[in-house]
Amino acid sequence: MTEEPRPTLEAVAARAGVSRATVSRVVNGDPGVRETLAERVRHAVDELGYVPNRAARSLVTRRHDAVAVVIAEPETRVFADPFFALQLRGISKELTARDVQLVLLLTEGRDDHERVGRYLAGGHVDGALAFSLHLDDPLPGIIRRAAVPTVFGGRPGWPDAAADEQAAPYVDCDNRGGAREAVRHLVGLGRGRVAHITGPLDQTSAVDRLDGYRDVLVDVDPRLIAEGDFTPAGGERAMRELLHRAPELDAVFAANDLSASGALRVLRERGRRVPDDVAVVGFDDMLPVAEQADPPLTTVRQDIEEMGRLMARMLLRGKGGEDVACEPANVVLPTALVRRASA
Repeated sequence: MTEEPRPTLEAVAARAGVSRATVSRVVNGDPGVRETLAERVRHAVDELGYVPNRAARSLVTRRHDAVAVVIAEPETRVFADPFFALQLRGISKELTARDVQLVLLLTEGRDDHERVGRYLAGGHVDGALAFSLHLDDPLPGIIRRAAVPTVFGGRPGWPDAAADEQAAPYVDCDNRGGAREAVRHLVGLGRGRVAHITGPLDQTSAVDRLDGYRDVLVDVDPRLIAEGDFTPAGGERAMRELLHRAPELDAVFAANDLSASGALRVLRERGRRVPDDVAVVGFDDMLPVAEQADPPLTTVRQDIEEMGRLMARMLLRGKGGEDVACEPANVVLPTALVRRASA
């Protein structure tokens, strides 16, 4: 049985009663075609089942309709942490609405960095979205050398980022302000020994949340601060360390919900009642984690999915030739305290 030939531009043009050039312009998203003609072309495309040849189109338009999403974490972390799923969902929704493909690139070591650099420099994508970067991460330099338009998730913290914000546009939430609100809430409950489980301090989100904690507790006892790593296991380790160093603590602000979940487990093991003995507040408001915690977790909400969507929108606006002169180079989304049973 022979396979039927794929419909061509010429066949679509004949069915729609227009020129081949008009079909090409409609298929490539040219807004200059009259709506009546464009609708006839779209109808013919649907009838014939025409599928554009992306490879041929990219030769003409120099667009690949693909965006790389670069996450500076190993796959074991990315696929275990709901934060990344939420951000990827926001990115995917925006790209899908523009008929743009998502190419996921993860990094775990030097070989991965070199692979990502080769891929980005190879002209396979129209731009990149990069997040979860660390302060000593080589990825910003790799991306810069690849010369692909990029939007970052989170405030960049490498040395030359602040000098040229236009070269490193980013989307973030108000990490410092959200942390201040969390700690003020605990202080307002009458808690006098408020501890903090940080995130990894080579990431700006963790640094900003620690700064927000210190904004409220200016002369805090350093024994009340323990470094975590945004994971449940890291939260457990930090909570045990805090209880050993400062057993009299009566509240904990954890830098994210996963760390808070680990802290809750240790407090339960040690017979500390939450919130009676120790009040706990997290950060993120990832519903599967916060709502199912025992007790349900009071936390600072950031709109993770919206951050992903805005990253993709900023990148596509820059690539689509739209007038972005009045658009802010960076976007910082507000946060809000969500009160549940833990504090």
